[in-house]
Amino acid sequence: MSIVLLIIFLVLMFLGIPIAISLGAAAVLVLVTMTEMPLTLVAQSMFTSMNSFIMVAVPLFILCGSLMDEGGVADKIYDLAEAGVGWIYGGLGHVSVVVSMIFAGMSGSSVAAIASIGKMSINALEKKGYPKDYATAINLTGSMLATVIPPSILMIVAASTAGISIGQALMAGLVPGVIMGLIYMVYNYIYCKKHGIGDKSKFSWARLGKATFRAIPALITPVILLGGVFTGIYTPTEGAAIGVGYTILVSIFVYKNLKWKDIPRIICKNARSTGTILFIAISAKPAALIFELDGLPTRIANLIIGISDNRLVIMFVIFAFLILVGMFMDATAAIYILVPILLPAVTSVGVSPLFFVVFLVITLAFGLVTPPVGVCLYAAANVTGMSLEEIIKASIPWIILTAVILCLFIIFPQIITGPVSFFLGI
Repeated sequence: MSIVLLIIFLVLMFLGIPIAISLGAAAVLVLVTMTEMPLTLVAQSMFTSMNSFIMVAVPLFILCGSLMDEGGVADKIYDLAEAGVGWIYGGLGHVSVVVSMIFAGMSGSSVAAIASIGKMSINALEKKGYPKDYATAINLTGSMLATVIPPSILMIVAASTAGISIGQALMAGLVPGVIMGLIYMVYNYIYCKKHGIGDKSKFSWARLGKATFRAIPALITPVILLGGVFTGIYTPTEGAAIGVGYTILVSIFVYKNLKWKDIPRIICKNARSTGTILFIAISAKPAALIFELDGLPTRIANLIIGISDNRLVIMFVIFAFLILVGMFMDATAAIYILVPILLPAVTSVGVSPLFFVVFLVITLAFGLVTPPVGVCLYAAANVTGMSLEEIIKASIPWIILTAVILCLFIIFPQIITGPVSFFLGI
C-alpha cells in the first residue's frame, strides 16, 4: 500500500497538482481501494491532527515575521549589523550574514528572509561594487539560517511530528545555525580578499551605540519569543502570541511604520501562507495511517540496519537521501512523510531523536536553496530579476560549503545536542 501511495503521490505532483491535494488524494485512493477503513474515521483523524495547541504556534510565528517585515524592523536590524561588522574586509557581505542570523531569530521563515532582508541587502551590496550574482548567492544561502535558528517554523513542525520537546528542538538549532553563519563569514572574507572586491566601513563606537539603541525594541522580540520557552515560563504557542502582540505595538507606536488598519490585511495575507502548511499537515495524516497499517517504519528500519550498524554510515546514507528529497519535495510535506518512517530506523542505531529532528530540518532547509524546486531560489530570482541559471551557478560554492558543514554535524553530533544537554542537564 505504501508503495502504491508514493507512486500515485509522485505522479500527481509531477503533473503539477498542488502537493497537499496530491498527497491527500493518493491516500484516499489507497484507503478506498485497498483497505476497509471507513472514510469517516479518516476525516476524524485529519481533524484531530489540526486540533492541536502546539500547531497554533506556526501561524503565529508566520504572522510575527510579516509584522516585523512591514513594521520597519528589518531596517533597524540592518543598520545595527552594518555598524557591528561592516568594518571587517568584505564588510557588507558579513552584514548580510549577520542580518540573516538576527532576522532568523524573529521570522522563522527562509522565504520571508530572502524577500525582505535579502532584497535590501542585495541592493546595498550592488551599490558598493559587489557582483550581483555573488550578492544574491550570499543572501540566498544566508536565508537558510531562518529555518535553523529559532524560532524555526519547520523545527516546530518536525518536533511536533516526532513527539519530542519543541523547546529542546528550538534550542538545539541555535548553535549549529550560528556556526553555519560564522563559517559563511569566513568564506566571504577569503573570497573578497582573493578577488579584491568589497570594502569596509570605518568602525565607530558612536554609530554602533546609536544603531543598537534604535534596534533595542526589535531585538527584544527574539528574547520574548524564545526566552520564556527556554526557561519554561510559557509554551512556544504562548510565546508566539506574546511576540505578535509586542511586534504590533512596536511597529505602530515605536517605529510608526504600521497603522491599526493594516493589521487585518496582514492577517489575511498570512492566513493564505498558514493554510498551505496546515493543509499539507491534514493531507499527511491519512498517509501516515497507511504507513502504520503497512508497517513501513519497521520495514525501513530493518532495511537501513541491513546496510550497516555503524551510525556514521547510516547517517551519511540518510543525508544523501534527504538532499535528494529536499531537491524535489516541499519541506513541510517531507517532514510529515519522512519523520514517522525514518525516526525508528535512526534511533535503532543509537542516533538521538533530538539530533535527527534538527539535522533533518537543516538538510531540508538546504533543499530550499537548491534546484529544481527550491522556493527561496525562486524568491531570489523574483527579487533580483536574475535567471535561475545565473543564481544557481553563483551559489554552487556556497552549496558545497553547506554540504561540508552538514557532514561536520554528522561526525560531531554533540554540536547539536551538547548545548541542550549542558543547559538542561539531560
